[in-house]
Amino acid sequence: MIAPLPIGGPGSYAGGRVSLATCHGKERVLSRPFHAALDLTVTVASGFDTDQLGTFSGERPRPADPRETCRRKALAGMAHTGLDLGLASEGSFGPHPAFPWLAAGSEWLTFVDSRAGLVIEEHLLAPRTNFDQRLVVPGDAIADWLRRVGFPSHALIARPHAPERDPGDGAGLLIKGIRDPAGLAEALRRCAEASPEGRVRLETDMRAHCNPTRLGVIRTLAFKLVRRIARPCPACGAPGWGLVERLAGLPCGWCGQPTERIRAELWGCAACAHQEEKPRRDGRGSADPGDCPSCNP
Repeated sequence: MIAPLPIGGPGSYAGGRVSLATCHGKERVLSRPFHAALDLTVTVASGFDTDQLGTFSGERPRPADPRETCRRKALAGMAHTGLDLGLASEGSFGPHPAFPWLAAGSEWLTFVDSRAGLVIEEHLLAPRTNFDQRLVVPGDAIADWLRRVGFPSHALIARPHAPERDPGDGAGLLIKGIRDPAGLAEALRRCAEASPEGRVRLETDMRAHCNPTRLGVIRTLAFKLVRRIARPCPACGAPGWGLVERLAGLPCGWCGQPTERIRAELWGCAACAHQEEKPRRDGRGSADPGDCPSCNP
C-alpha cells in the first residue's frame, strides 16, 4: 500500500477520472498506483482502437517516435471519453543502447492535463525483457528457446518467412497471441505452408496483455509517474517536478578532467522554466581514472 502524496495548485486531482487509451489490459497495472497516490480513477477509453497509432507486429507503422506517439495516444483517448485528463503508454524494443548484444525495452508513460496545459511523462529503459525472434521450420527443436522467452505464459506471433516481402507491410498471414503448444503447432503448420521457403518467423508477442514481463515494467513506471505528478514545482507549485536530464562530466579522481560519467541531475518543471541541478544521489564526487580519456586514452 502506498500513501497518498501531497499535491498543490493545479495538481489537485483527488476524486477525478483519467482516460486511459489501451486495448491491451494496461488498466490492470495502472489503476492501483493512480488511485492510491492521486485518488484518480482510471477509465478505459472503451472502443478506441489504439492500433491506429501503430502495432508491434508492423502491419501499421507508428506515425511518430514512441514518445510523441504516447502523447498522441493520450490525447486521442481524452477526445474519445471527453475527459480533461489522459494517460497512455507506449513501448519499443531492440538492442540495448549501451550493450547492443542485449535486448532492452524502452517504455514511455504520459499524463496529460488539458485544463492546466500540462504534459507529464516518465521513461524507463528496461533491460529485463523476453524480446526475441527466430526462423524455424515445423519439427525444429525449439524447446530451449520457448523456455527462454517464457512460453506459454508469454505469447508468440507467427508469420510465413518471405524474404522478398517487407515483413512490416501488413501482407500475408499473421497469427498473434499464440499461448499453448497445440496453437503453436497449428500456427507453424499454416505459416510454413504459406512460406515459399517453408520457414516461419516466430516472435515474442510484446503486447502488454500477452506479455507479463512487459506489464510488470509498465507497473514500475506507473509508480514513478504518480510520484512525479504529485511532486510540486518549488517555484510555481505545478505538478510534475522531476528529473529532466542526467549531466555528464564527473571529474577524474587523478587529473580532474571531465569524464563521460554522470556528474549531476537536472530537475525541471512541467509548467514553467524553473530548473535545478542536483548532485549525484550516491554522493560520488570523482570518476575512476580508468574512465578518463586523458588518464586512460
